[in-house]
This record gives sequence, C-alpha cells and structure tokens, in this order.
Amino acid sequence: MFRGNRILLGCVYWAFVLYVFVPLILMVIMGFKDSRFIGFPIRSWTLDWYIGVFKNTEVLSTFSYSLTIAVLSTLVSVLVGTWLAVLLESRKFTGRAVIFGLAVLPALVPGIISAIAFRIYARWLGIEPGMGAIIWAHAVHNVPFVVLVVMARLSTLPKSQIEAARDLGADPFVAFLRITLPYLVPAILGASIFCLLLSFDDFVRSFFLGGYEPTLPVLIFAMLRSGMSPEINAIATVALILTAGIGIWAERFTRRMKKES
Repeated sequence: MFRGNRILLGCVYWAFVLYVFVPLILMVIMGFKDSRFIGFPIRSWTLDWYIGVFKNTEVLSTFSYSLTIAVLSTLVSVLVGTWLAVLLESRKFTGRAVIFGLAVLPALVPGIISAIAFRIYARWLGIEPGMGAIIWAHAVHNVPFVVLVVMARLSTLPKSQIEAARDLGADPFVAFLRITLPYLVPAILGASIFCLLLSFDDFVRSFFLGGYEPTLPVLIFAMLRSGMSPEINAIATVALILTAGIGIWAERFTRRMKKES
C-alpha cells in the first residue's frame, strides 16, 4: 500500500511538472519558428525573432522602463515593510493586530479591485497616470510580502544578542544596525527579489495606472490584440530568462548567507 502511494504521488508530481513546464517549453520553441504565425508543424527555424528583440528600440525601452519601476517600487516596499516588521515583532502594544491586518491587506485584495481603487484614489489626489502612480501602487501591493518574510526572520533572532549589545552600552538604534539589520539581510534580499519580480510582471495595476509609456506586460498585451506571433514568444522568452536568472541567483545567494549567519 505504501509503495502504491509513492507511485501515485510520483505520478501526480510529474503530471504537475508537465502541466507547468510544457507551455513554457512550447513558448520558447515557437520563438524559433520562421513564420508570422505560431502553430505546428514547424517547417523551418530561425533566430530572427530573438535577434529582433535586441534590435527593437521600443521593446528595449519598455524593458528598461519596467525594470526601473520594479527597482524603485521594491526600494520603497522594502523600507516600509522592514520598518513595519520590526515595529510589529519587537514589542507588544495596543492595536498591534489592527496594524498587522492593515499591513497585509493589500496582498489579500483582488488585483482588479486594487487597480480600480488605486486609479480612483490617484485621481482624487491629483496624481497623473505614469511612472509615479505605478511605483506607488506596486510598492503598496508588495509591502505585505516584505512584512511577512522579515517578521518570520525576526522571530528566530536570539534576544540574548540584542540584550548583550544593550548591556555593553549600545542604544536601540546602534543595536539595530549592528545586530538586527545584519541578521535580517538574507530575508530582506529574498523579499526584495520577490517584490522585484512581482512588480516587473504586474499587468493589472500597470494597465490602470500607466500613462502613454507602457510597461512590458502592457506592451505584450497590446501586441496580442493584432494576433499571436513568434515575436511575442521571443519577447516573453527573454523576459522569462531574465526573471528566472534573477530568482535563481537570489535563491543561491540567500542560502549561502543563511549558512554563513
């Protein structure tokens, strides 16, 4: 019976792997098709679509624009989220549960509802659609993930280290810089990469709050209106390789830092 369960779980696992990776593999393959339309059979192959991605100034500009938004929104969300996590984890106070609930609420609101709300609020505040509005919306959406990751790391911090630093004359700020912050670096780095990828791939909030210059997901959506072509597959593949490379590097770097700490 136990062997049968293992076989069943193995089949379920590989079925899930195929379900996730087969569409990605097909997407990459279709980027090599020497035709304006995707689909089988593939009678001839070409690298022109992938070469064209790096020659297309609009695509490169959009890549740069999306990456800039992702980096800036990540910096804001990490600063705010880390501060909230330290506040919530370091002491007990009245209203702590309320603040925690409000901090993680943006992650629980459906994307379309969040985007509409941000658009209405931005208009009420007089914020014009564009980079600033997108960064603001992405940062608010990403703060809960930083809070949860950093709080989980803080819960494992030995309190004796902070107490020893205080006994040696360090004030709370110095103790935070010398003890707490270095201990939080792996968690902050992991949360930063996660927020960076979330922001780079965010479509709904970017679509509702964007101006005349589109982000990469919005550009791909606009291109899809005229039909699916290998050019879109090539752009998506380059974006996939970029995000996957960042994620793999961050995972290995974070693991190494945790071992060293």
